[in-house]
Amino acid sequence: MKTSSSSTSIMDMFEKGKVLKICAPMVRYSKLAFRSLVRKYNCDICFTPMIVAADFMRSVKARDSEFTTNERDRPLIVQFAAHDAQTLADAACVVAPFSDGVDLNCGCPQRWAMSAGYGACLINKPELVKDMVRHVRNQVDNPNYTASIKIRIHKDLKRTVDLCQKAESAGVSWITVHGRTAEERHQPVHYDAIKTIKDSVSVPVIANGDIKYLRDVESTHQLTGVDGVMAARGLLANPAMFAGYEDTPLECIWDWVDISIEQGTPFTCFHHHLIYMLERVSSQPERRVFNSLSSTSAVIDYLQNTYGSVHDLRT
Repeated sequence: MKTSSSSTSIMDMFEKGKVLKICAPMVRYSKLAFRSLVRKYNCDICFTPMIVAADFMRSVKARDSEFTTNERDRPLIVQFAAHDAQTLADAACVVAPFSDGVDLNCGCPQRWAMSAGYGACLINKPELVKDMVRHVRNQVDNPNYTASIKIRIHKDLKRTVDLCQKAESAGVSWITVHGRTAEERHQPVHYDAIKTIKDSVSVPVIANGDIKYLRDVESTHQLTGVDGVMAARGLLANPAMFAGYEDTPLECIWDWVDISIEQGTPFTCFHHHLIYMLERVSSQPERRVFNSLSSTSAVIDYLQNTYGSVHDLRT
């Protein structure tokens, strides 16, 4: 793993007047191989899956399994779950040579995370969030390294605005807003809330929630004025979404096969990603057969027989 010699800041990307397209942190899914894939299809910035900072600092084994990257895996944001400032800053210092910034997860609504003091419960602790951002800014010895937060909203939006303004005063680089409360799952995204937050701070704001097609990027920008959008499930279903494809193109599927073989992606992960990618382009009987496959060679044979090979694409 090479350290970065870059003197440029990820923040420069926000100054080009375009809407940045970002791959969300996804447990099990936004790992190096998938990041390598979406980068081929117009994704501007990628996040790692959420990593529990205390476990990461406690164990070399955890560090080696949770965080893998290479020199082409940039710009890269490492997302941590943490509930004390020094642990977060220590973890940031470890990953700083290999990444462009760290992000504090203040949005995960899962019960285990909330009960451990991580994730969305932090939106109710603005002083702690402020302290954690400040510690990272003060202790990472690189002025271009970013410290961002990813939040959900409160029912009382004034509390969310207060949180964001406190984070801004501590030096937060940007804020990603998932436009739902911690209790909401599949309800409509509150675009008006994201716009209010965007209008209340001077740092860049990223919108997250229900980005399924490239046209959603532009419509979200129009509704909220944000500086970027972040997609999760939309990219799982179609890793080429940001390049304007309505459904996963065959070339992207074969790119995933090549990347997975090259990087030694475990079969379960390799297969799960393809299940997501093929969901919108295959029939139910086809899905039933594909989902039951149990080896990489069986998957490759199936893809060739059902959809054709890369060679077919280029002739």
